[in-house]
Amino acid sequence: MPSRVWQDEAVRSALADWDFGQVSRMVRQLVPLRQEDVAALTGLSQSYLSMLECGDRRLTDVSRVVQFLTGLGTPPDLVRLPLPGITPLPDAAAPARTAMSGQVSAPEQVTPTAPDPALPWTADRMLTALRLAHVADNAADWLPTDANGPVSATAMSEAAGTDTPRPASGIALNSMIQRWDAEQAEPLRRATAGTRVSLELCGHLQGTLDELRVMDKGSGSGAVADLARAHLALVVRVLERSTYDEVTGRKLAAVAADTATQAGWFAFDAGRPDAARAYMLAGLRAAHAAADDRLGAGALSYLAIHGYSSGDPRDAVRAAEAGRRRVARLDAPHLSATLLTRQARGHAAAGEGEAARRALGEASELCARGRGEDDPHWLYWMNEGEIHGQSGSAHLALGDTARAVESFGHAIQADRAGERRTHGLFLSRAAQAHARAGDLDAACATGEEAVSIAETVQSARLREHLRDLSADLRRGSTTRRSGVGAQVLTERIAALSS
Repeated sequence: MPSRVWQDEAVRSALADWDFGQVSRMVRQLVPLRQEDVAALTGLSQSYLSMLECGDRRLTDVSRVVQFLTGLGTPPDLVRLPLPGITPLPDAAAPARTAMSGQVSAPEQVTPTAPDPALPWTADRMLTALRLAHVADNAADWLPTDANGPVSATAMSEAAGTDTPRPASGIALNSMIQRWDAEQAEPLRRATAGTRVSLELCGHLQGTLDELRVMDKGSGSGAVADLARAHLALVVRVLERSTYDEVTGRKLAAVAADTATQAGWFAFDAGRPDAARAYMLAGLRAAHAAADDRLGAGALSYLAIHGYSSGDPRDAVRAAEAGRRRVARLDAPHLSATLLTRQARGHAAAGEGEAARRALGEASELCARGRGEDDPHWLYWMNEGEIHGQSGSAHLALGDTARAVESFGHAIQADRAGERRTHGLFLSRAAQAHARAGDLDAACATGEEAVSIAETVQSARLREHLRDLSADLRRGSTTRRSGVGAQVLTERIAALSS
């Protein structure tokens, strides 16, 4: 688009109001373009654009908003949301910049196979880790899929005998945790020819991430994963190319840690576990640079989820225990309870029933205390319903279907304040518990509710749970009546992946 389009005050005003029908009409008039041309650029149909411009339709779905804006090449500074593909990661070969002694220096050459745990815990190596995560995520975008979703980069490399970025092993994770515990965070300030960064800008960057977090809990990661990746690229760019003092530098690193960890969560929920782990490890590094134990514990809590879901359940226990040690001195009962639920899931996945139940009991006691003064603002999900839901999953992993059904029943009844994906996950796991207990009628009824949510939420993880339910239903369908209901449900589940 000509630059004059984005300099037009009426266009800017329409973008600020999210009036995309008006944006489409004015862009066409200023260039000029036909509706067919805008349709070709944005991927929206001409008939839909016509209704949009007439005010008969509103563009509210986040993924379609991004599709529309990126198709038009909208400058990212004109919209609240970061736009994928417009704010790429800084070039690793960019010219060196003048840095203060011991501070962020010129970008290092990025190599996807670099062993992340071996990198020194310096500020510039933190940025390298963030870039490595981005490389891993970009690679995941091009992975082929099979009936179970994306084929992992690790599986492809094993089949082809080639080197690709691999997730850290349990030994590597232990090394990361030990270095996080032992290394001293260096001063984080920077003097360049770039613009001086203010704490107010840091607040705006954090605010954008918080909005993405809210969107995720309602719409699923598919709606926001690309946005988080673009936002992280923007934060890295600010860290590398701006001027700031130590206080502001720590705050920027904190935003980077939170964004990387959240991007990892989005990648994990979208079915990209290798990329997710790379983001989470980079988030741990950035939390160290920010000297923020709570963000480090948060990254470890997500690494624990990765461990009991996609890797070694002992990794989940190790990560959660390390996070708890670092926040033990803080008044953060909800953060400690969150880590304990992750630890419990790791114990359950490893078949350690007594340890799992003990961790869940302690988590419940901490949750009942309410939020503490040091509990972070981003930890919004910890409540009694969360404890019941995690308990249900632990009992299900241990084969105690009766207790799993009971716990999931309490979790489903809890008020989740718009957390549709989490509600869908608990419903899908409850349906599995019913199926494994032999109650296929209850399994089908609960599963139907979960599928209805999965049809409106973009979460590969929820679809994976439903595929597991489908397998349980096929194994348990013995009577004609229950078999018909199970067949209808399994067909709906299959349609989700088509």
